[in-house]
Amino acid sequence: MADRITYVGLDVHKEGIVVAVAAGGLRGEVREYGRIANTSTALDRLLRKLGGDGVSLRFCYEAGPCGYGIQRQVSATGHECVVVAPSLIPRRAGDRIKTDRRCQPGQAAPGRRADGGVGSGRSARGDARYGAGTARRRT
Repeated sequence: MADRITYVGLDVHKEGIVVAVAAGGLRGEVREYGRIANTSTALDRLLRKLGGDGVSLRFCYEAGPCGYGIQRQVSATGHECVVVAPSLIPRRAGDRIKTDRRCQPGQAAPGRRADGGVGSGRSARGDARYGAGTARRRT
């Protein structure tokens, strides 16, 4: 079993993937990791960089037209990957911001709240928060 858990949220697009990383625990820092190409080589490189000794990675991303190739590739390396239906991601009323950069700040921490709440909106950071919350509830 891994010593530390790192939650990784992916916002998948045709040309690239926006990556956000949330440290394990209720108060872990959430940060935008950056943007990578939507290729298997780039994803393998990301897995190697983030998954060091004693680190367990848990991925989460929103289901979309890009399919389940990313989920299969991540799962094949032994990491957990959750694909979430967009309709099941809670959003605040009136929250219509859909750009990657503007919707990320309000999404990483609620997934790890003690009351089991999940993030609002749709982004890589929100997916990282959602993955942290679902993983905690499963244990």
